[in-house]
Amino acid sequence: MQIQSSSTSKLVKALLLLGLSLGYFMVLLDMTVVSVALPAIRDDLGGGIAGLQWVVNAYTIVFAGLLLSMGAIADKLGAKRVYIGGLALFLAASAISAVVPSLGALISLRAILGVGGAALLPASLTLFVHSFPEPAQRARALGIWAAVTGIAMAAGPVIGGLLVDSLGWRSIFLLNVPLAVISLILTSQFVNETNRNPQQSFDLVGQVSAIAAIVVLSFALMEGESYGWNSPVILGAFSLALVCAIVFLMVEAKGKTPLLPLQLFRNSTVSAGMIAGMAINIGMSGILFILPLFFQQLRGLSAHMAGLALLPMMIPMAFNPIFTGRIVGRIGARIPMTIGFSLGALGTLLQIWVDVNTSYALTLLGLLLIGFGVSFTIPSLMTAVISSVPKEQTGAASGALNSSRQLGATLGVAILGSILSGSESFIAGMHMSLVVTTAILFGGSLLSFAFIGRTKG
Repeated sequence: MQIQSSSTSKLVKALLLLGLSLGYFMVLLDMTVVSVALPAIRDDLGGGIAGLQWVVNAYTIVFAGLLLSMGAIADKLGAKRVYIGGLALFLAASAISAVVPSLGALISLRAILGVGGAALLPASLTLFVHSFPEPAQRARALGIWAAVTGIAMAAGPVIGGLLVDSLGWRSIFLLNVPLAVISLILTSQFVNETNRNPQQSFDLVGQVSAIAAIVVLSFALMEGESYGWNSPVILGAFSLALVCAIVFLMVEAKGKTPLLPLQLFRNSTVSAGMIAGMAINIGMSGILFILPLFFQQLRGLSAHMAGLALLPMMIPMAFNPIFTGRIVGRIGARIPMTIGFSLGALGTLLQIWVDVNTSYALTLLGLLLIGFGVSFTIPSLMTAVISSVPKEQTGAASGALNSSRQLGATLGVAILGSILSGSESFIAGMHMSLVVTTAILFGGSLLSFAFIGRTKG
């Protein structure tokens, strides 16, 4: 009987882990699966580079802006309730995205998907802590959960390409539906609700000003070429973004329960880590925006083949974080982060010499270097930031780091897309975008070496 009870408990834990991991899998899959579908979406619904930027960024803008507050909402309402609500929203928005009649409707639904994604991530982390109270058991569970990151990153472009070529771009959104249903069933049955804290306050002004700053800045960067960089609309948007950012900082400095405790930034590792988080995601998301367009528009590859062409970048992300974690445990985060950014910069630099007639071998080598660079950088970065703050601040620090990375993803698509749309030709714009990306990643390498792990704050 005891053996049966133990086996049942292990099965329940396994199903619980699967349910929570599927939610995170969807969040990450949605960020990558869309990349190879962009040309097909444009052919069907219209819109230029700016339209495609909004398809990508409507998700990441909302996701980045709400991450900071969703943790507090999960504490207030219960993490299971917030997680299931995020799943239901993700399921509904995904299903409706498959039948939208216009680009504007798709962009709106992408924003709704961002709300669901932002609810899923912090709530799932909270549920993990409560469901796996023993440190060793929790570490193993979180290791599996983290491995989902690499699998989703690797699978997204390939699965997306297959679906686009065989069933059309709309099918990529239907992919989320069965995953969400399975996760809903498993979490409803096997996950216990966390204690609610009705007294938990919500920083409404901080949340609104944060979202407003990100939205207006993204608008200015993505629409600058259309309106003209010196036009009153764009100059006004940049000014409004600055005002919203100042309001956010003032509210966070004076608030009793701020979304982002500013005292965290007195720690040099945290401050440098936030900038590094933005830098690595600017590079990764910008490349994932540009290269699928290059492969399909200029090289004439199908969506499926474009997804396969991106695999050398994605595969290292599925296995290398395990080794990176061991290296960081032995020598600390600074050197692996520095190496990671340097590899990413070198891989991006190689892409600058790629054009329509260049052998894929050069692209393959560059993508491998970028993939290893990202998979060295992100685990090291997360460890460095979390380890540099007291235990009671780890939640705030991890939330701030996730938000900074998603902000970087938004800025990467916005900045590199604007360079692309403002250039004389696609190749010229791609090369200039890659020059900028190389400089950003090389700057991340210098920043990591100079500040990460140097002091405890």
